[in-house]
Amino acid sequence: MSMMALNFSCKALLASLPQKYHKRCLSQLTNSAVCRRRALLFDEEEKRQRSLVGRVQKMEVNYEGAPENCTLVMNQHLSTPHDCAKHLSEAILQKAALAEVDGRPWDMHRPLSADSCTLRYLYFKDAEPFAVNKAFWRSCSLMLGAVVEEAFKDQYYVQLHSFPSPNVRSGSFLYDVQLPLDSWQPTDQELRVLSGMMRRLAQRALPFRRLEVPQAVALEMFAENEFKRSQVPSIAQQSETGDRVTVYRCGDHVDLSRGPAISHTGLLGRCSICAVHRIEADSGPLYRFQGVALPSDLMLNHFAFGLLEDRARHLNPSGSVAASGRGDTAAAEAASG
Repeated sequence: MSMMALNFSCKALLASLPQKYHKRCLSQLTNSAVCRRRALLFDEEEKRQRSLVGRVQKMEVNYEGAPENCTLVMNQHLSTPHDCAKHLSEAILQKAALAEVDGRPWDMHRPLSADSCTLRYLYFKDAEPFAVNKAFWRSCSLMLGAVVEEAFKDQYYVQLHSFPSPNVRSGSFLYDVQLPLDSWQPTDQELRVLSGMMRRLAQRALPFRRLEVPQAVALEMFAENEFKRSQVPSIAQQSETGDRVTVYRCGDHVDLSRGPAISHTGLLGRCSICAVHRIEADSGPLYRFQGVALPSDLMLNHFAFGLLEDRARHLNPSGSVAASGRGDTAAAEAASG
């Protein structure tokens, strides 16, 4: 297989075309052009939301943790836990995977919105790392989606379908993808290429940026992806306002997810993309990409990691696409992941 996709002329017409013309139109799209367009829409919406903040109000952030408890005065709706960490220590800035704001898991790059709040940082080596581990698995799936879109370059147009709510005990993180390939089975070399791309993405230490957007903006962002477009309304309906959709950006890659995600891709350590399985869905065949990974500050010997790789090669039945063919796993991840 030549590795992955984008040239793009009919996006504006796609949503209004009859279903029978969608495949013809999609064949003219390229992954790189669609990726750039989504990133541009993300930037425009982020800029628009920041312009609405108006006069900057100060807020108190009561930090609890090492090196000592303290109170920070930050900018409401603008400052993030990552900004707070800059005033505390370099170790927190580099090692914290997630924040906890007033007892709730919170993205490191998500602005703080209350008049005051209590802030803690969460790490992979915490005694109770449940929230961090779940965010790590989810972030691995987001990174895998970015890698798959990039890998096929412009030869094949990739449509990311979804990934289920993260479950570390399942043995692998995953992403379901539609590819215009019949009965494709990747070689060991191709799996190593995908694993190498994950590691290179980790080396860039790109932040996971969260943005809540109106349903109309989300539909525009994913106009070229029939699966994401169909999932957006149900995700929006389950939001507090009934019209908001959470998206994440990593580099130029933008995707749907409820979150939270870890602070940046550099927290990914040892990683292996172990298998790709063909599964059936109501919308047609999908390819389930599966991998296993460790956080950057956790070590495991070669034999033990090999056992994890062996387990990750078996088909992971998580999510409703594999079980019933319903394409609702992205909505489930966004709403309850």
